[in-house]
Amino acid sequence: MSAENEGFGLDEMAAPERSGQEHYVEKTAADLEAVFDVPVRVSVVLGRTKMPVSHLLKMDAGTVIELDRQVGEAVEIFINDRLVARGEIVLVEDRLGVTMTEIIKPQ
Repeated sequence: MSAENEGFGLDEMAAPERSGQEHYVEKTAADLEAVFDVPVRVSVVLGRTKMPVSHLLKMDAGTVIELDRQVGEAVEIFINDRLVARGEIVLVEDRLGVTMTEIIKPQ
């Protein structure tokens, strides 16, 4: 054997380390505890309309505003101005609520 072939055989050589390869670590709800108290703004859009300011100024209690949605059509759920889901309006005791029916995946 020459000096350069002495030492490790092929099966004894270690594979080179790969940088940037991350190992999967299972996370639990407890791992997210640091963000549990971070406030977020949740908005539900029932519908939209456009109108001149003059009509807006004439509105009073009881004024009906026609929106661009049909009864029963899905509403949009935004978190911090980002569309995250669609859902349906539900009645919870004497309050309105929203149940999510579709999660919007980020692009």
